[in-house]
Amino acid sequence: MSEAASARALIPLLRGWLPRQRWFAGKGRPLTRIEVVSAADLLPPGVSPRLLHLLVDVDGDTYQLLLGLRATLPPALAPALIGRVDPEAASGPYAGLTVYEGLGDPRLAGLLLERLRTPGALGPLRFGHDPDAAIPAGLTARPLSGEQSNSSLIYGDAYILKVFRRVGPGTNPDLELPRALAGAGCARVPAPVAWYEAELPGVAEPLTLGVLQPYLRGSDDGWQLALRRLGSGLPFSDEAYALGRATAEVHSALAEALPTVRLGPAETARLAAAMTQRLAATVREVPALRPYEAGLRAAFDALAMAPGGPSGRGGRAQRIHGDLHLGQTLRAVDGTWRLIDFEGEPARPLADRRSPEPAVKDVAGMLRSFDYAARSHEPWSPAWAEACRGAFCAGYAATTGRDPREDPVLLRAFETDKAVYEARYEYRHRPDWLHVPMAAIRRLAAGGEAAVNPVTSRAPSDRPPRRTGAPGPARPASNPMPTQSSLPTPHRPQPPRRPHT
Repeated sequence: MSEAASARALIPLLRGWLPRQRWFAGKGRPLTRIEVVSAADLLPPGVSPRLLHLLVDVDGDTYQLLLGLRATLPPALAPALIGRVDPEAASGPYAGLTVYEGLGDPRLAGLLLERLRTPGALGPLRFGHDPDAAIPAGLTARPLSGEQSNSSLIYGDAYILKVFRRVGPGTNPDLELPRALAGAGCARVPAPVAWYEAELPGVAEPLTLGVLQPYLRGSDDGWQLALRRLGSGLPFSDEAYALGRATAEVHSALAEALPTVRLGPAETARLAAAMTQRLAATVREVPALRPYEAGLRAAFDALAMAPGGPSGRGGRAQRIHGDLHLGQTLRAVDGTWRLIDFEGEPARPLADRRSPEPAVKDVAGMLRSFDYAARSHEPWSPAWAEACRGAFCAGYAATTGRDPREDPVLLRAFETDKAVYEARYEYRHRPDWLHVPMAAIRRLAAGGEAAVNPVTSRAPSDRPPRRTGAPGPARPASNPMPTQSSLPTPHRPQPPRRPHT
């Protein structure tokens, strides 16, 4: 019996376990079909515990699972329990064994690192690494809590492994873009040192399964650092300026390393049409947007009618971060800013996330992030957010020679599109936070200079949040901002964010 056929005995256990996982995208929908796509035992037969790698198709979505199997589960691993294979209902090598989340077992997590240290093939799996990287053996593994669309392991405070859960054909941008940036000599993004993929019969491209990167111990998470400055009554402008420079350096390096495309009138019109469609769908769902629909649509109409494309000169699209906000940044001990998590918005198809887009989309995401940070603290400080927005754009201009605010039509359109999504997310999941994007909606719907360079006055209805700290869980459980594996993501002011790379 093949490993994939044997693994079908685990499907009854997975049917109840999968919907409870944070990274599972099909919450709220009944599971109608689970099929084993591939199976590979990472240890020789007869060795206990066993580590089984599975790719399973769940109603059209492919998920990566790393399952431990033992005769009995030690008490320390009880939280990782999935269930026991009923020996009377199933035959084969797994009958009677206890199945559990393998990444929760330090011994099995260490085995995964050993596989990454030794490039080669194991069934459908392919392990590779940077030939110049020397990964030490025997590093202690610990899982990172608070993950959402993926799972991460930290090895000895030296490396962090991101294990992608929902996977598909094609190189994941979180591997592709950092490798391209490393090749271009850009140090703003930690370079991958190892990775693993799956090659499946009949599938044209490998599936990226995991990426190992340096773990920058002691780095400050940008979101948490901003909140601390707010709480202490201190400005964040210097940091925002430096962050603008870092973002511009990454954009410039990506434009050099990977192809760019011209955005002419036809391409710009299609971009604006997609934004208009998203607005129309959101207005039907969120009543609070209806009085502002015409003003918001005007931002997209202006983009569509811009002669020659954005800025009237024909803009360009390139590879970008795709989900940039303060929670995707780290400030190292030496004060250097780095950008992380280049996976993009997890709910978007992989092909879309790998497509060129205007760099100003990342800028708009960061500008919205400053606004969310300012409104997550009492008293609300609009002047703080405005100062950060201006400093970020100035830092960006210091590197590229062009201030993003010099493209007001394009910037307003992308910031409007982001705010519209935020309104939809908050309406669905956190109605107490709907006032945050609504304040931006009013500004952006008004148009003109105020839409790009917000004023500091506050309308009476722009009440501050009723609690301090990052907005509550984004994704089903613990990420605090509108980002979820099963939903599109606007921007997400992160919570106590993982100390990733």
